[in-house]
Amino acid sequence: MHTLPLLPLDVATLAPLDGKKLLITGGARGLGEGFVRAAAARGAQVTIADIAAQAGEALAAQLHGDGFAVSFVRVDLSDPASVEAAAQAAGERMGGIDGLVNNGAITNSGGKIASELSIETWDAVMNVNVRGTWLMTMAALPFLRASGQGRVVNIASDTALWGAPRLLAYTASKGAVMSMTRSLARELGSYGITVNAVAPGLVEVEATAYVPAERHRHYLEGRALPRAQVPDDVIGPVLFLLSDASRFVTGQVLPVNGGFVMP
Repeated sequence: MHTLPLLPLDVATLAPLDGKKLLITGGARGLGEGFVRAAAARGAQVTIADIAAQAGEALAAQLHGDGFAVSFVRVDLSDPASVEAAAQAAGERMGGIDGLVNNGAITNSGGKIASELSIETWDAVMNVNVRGTWLMTMAALPFLRASGQGRVVNIASDTALWGAPRLLAYTASKGAVMSMTRSLARELGSYGITVNAVAPGLVEVEATAYVPAERHRHYLEGRALPRAQVPDDVIGPVLFLLSDASRFVTGQVLPVNGGFVMP
């Protein structure tokens, strides 16, 4: 099978975010780290919100040392009080919030069939991925409303578009995020806030290292663009949805998976 070469991403070609104040959950590692680095490089002020305090603080310190306006706040998306405190701290620190990326999520149910799932696992995934996304959006809402041009980008997953097996809790949670995106877009549109979702395919990051090689091969062979997916592939669409270029785009779910799913 012929595979495409992986070309480097030129951050300079991405949508400008000069002066934007962004809160990015799950921003300490993986996809989130890519969003943070690219957004800062394109002129945004960024607050990283993550439960991984050591990694988040290290990333923020590194980027701050490089001259970028990046800081860190710890958040536990399963804890409503923690979510509220993190959004408040970010908004006060940056002097507002123009954009929110709801990227923080857990999997936990990978490899198990539906009958093997425990109620505890199901609840843990839903509390972080679904309830956490809702709570963080509501906690940031006063700042987003004050912005007059707020942007919310939810990170979903194409597993909810094709029905990935042995991943039920995660797949269901990301389907809920897609539905939430559409409903919130209608509720918040009158405030000038857009709400969209990006649904990546299987991205090669630390968090997907547990995924069996067979699943990686399934994705590779099923893509219209036959190569592995990396964080850089998702960064451009997310920055576009955070930028002024997407000001009349809302309620949309954008699959970013190399053509593995074409809904």
